Amino acid sequence: MGRQQKYPVRLTDEEREQLGTIARTGKHSARVMRRAQILLWSDEGKQDKEIVALLGCTPLTVASIRERWVREKRLEDLPRLGSKPMLDAKQESLLIALACSDAPEGRGEWTMQLLADKLVALKVVEQISDETVRRTLKKTSLSRGKRSSGVSRK
Repeated sequence: MGRQQKYPVRLTDEEREQLGTIARTGKHSARVMRRAQILLWSDEGKQDKEIVALLGCTPLTVASIRERWVREKRLEDLPRLGSKPMLDAKQESLLIALACSDAPEGRGEWTMQLLADKLVALKVVEQISDETVRRTLKKTSLSRGKRSSGVSRK
């Protein structure tokens, strides 16, 4: 028998039933289903190396799933934090409309910097970089100066 686990899993009948349902039915993400299976096998007494061989995951994955369950009784990931988008939907639509409009007088087409400057001049935003303009347009079919959009890569 292997060494003693730092976070041994001891499931109640109710937990075993809930995890069994999660592991068997396709109503959850593959990640959550795999975590439920890891916990069920840990509760049955399978060693980490057996579970690793059965699932093709790493020993650290098995250990961290057991630890999270023992400490928090949680299978799901916590929501990930990120910075909020630079432009909201209304500002984004104004940028797209601007990119689709005729270029300023004396210019053959819009550049990313011209679009950024125009958004600031129109008080759509207080400040914006040409890179943010580029990334925003890249998400649309107006990506990087396609002829149909009139936006230049310059």
